[in-house]
Amino acid sequence: MPLNSTRGAGSAKGFGFGTGESPFIKATGGTITECGNFKIHTFTGPGSFVVSNLAKDSNNNEVSYLVVGGGAGSGGNAFHIQGGGGGGAGGYRESKAANDTYTASPLNGATPITVTKTTFPITVGAGGAAGKAGPGVPVSGPGPEAAPGANSVFSTITATGGGKGGQPTVSPSNQTGDPGGSGGGGGGGAGPNVGGSGNSPPTSPAQGSNGGPGSTANQTLGGSGGGATGAGTTSPGCSPPPSTPSRGAGATTSISGSPTLYSRGGAYSSYAPGVADPSSAGASNSGNGADATNAGPAPANPNSVAANYDGKAGGSGIIVIRYKFK
Repeated sequence: MPLNSTRGAGSAKGFGFGTGESPFIKATGGTITECGNFKIHTFTGPGSFVVSNLAKDSNNNEVSYLVVGGGAGSGGNAFHIQGGGGGGAGGYRESKAANDTYTASPLNGATPITVTKTTFPITVGAGGAAGKAGPGVPVSGPGPEAAPGANSVFSTITATGGGKGGQPTVSPSNQTGDPGGSGGGGGGGAGPNVGGSGNSPPTSPAQGSNGGPGSTANQTLGGSGGGATGAGTTSPGCSPPPSTPSRGAGATTSISGSPTLYSRGGAYSSYAPGVADPSSAGASNSGNGADATNAGPAPANPNSVAANYDGKAGGSGIIVIRYKFK
């Protein structure tokens, strides 16, 4: 008979231990898929993981999980050579159960979770909003700051949202990248343009890395955001830019059944006259910080507000829960 079928009290021989129920965890919630002997619940928004049956062997009640916070937004530019910092990645927390078989990331090792027969609320962090360009002619100060990513929560595990990317030097109080799961890159300029601290608050293994400082060169551009496994760096602030802009490295896991990268920091801005802007927002359910917007060509009219560019929004987080079901 099928594994998930049940029998009445009078015919409880189906699994040999007298209950007529599955000898493994049974649960609902999120989008459910299967990979070999394991069931996978993926949450891309708020919900509940509802455990209705526990495994007969208590060792099979430990679940594998991935909890990724929302990535942060990048700072806006205040002129074509004054760039914002890349957004910090959302915090990355992973635990592979003792009975599981997938290939985990190097950050595997968060606190194990053994489920009980109850409802676990799920919170998936949103990505942070983009920083806005300065409204002035040509530079009267940056617009509204970028926003940090929001936290993701499963049971006792919280993955902190990424720290926002800093704004340019015109307003030093906004220039520093914020702390978070991973820190945001600092905004460009000569002021306090340091990157934000990652792994804040601290977890073990670390949930993220520091953001890179902004540039103090003539083209005062922002640093890159920190990622799950690598810190952000400072923009070279020159033309032409590197073929692959530097970002804080993320983490790859196969918990969902195939290798997937999460929690990558946002790239730093580069100064590239005449080059199209390749920056991007963080992908949904990636926990990626947003790339800083590249500086554009100097405008024909130096007082043109078109010299100012908005940042990008961070990617939302994700929660994945996996357990043996046969």
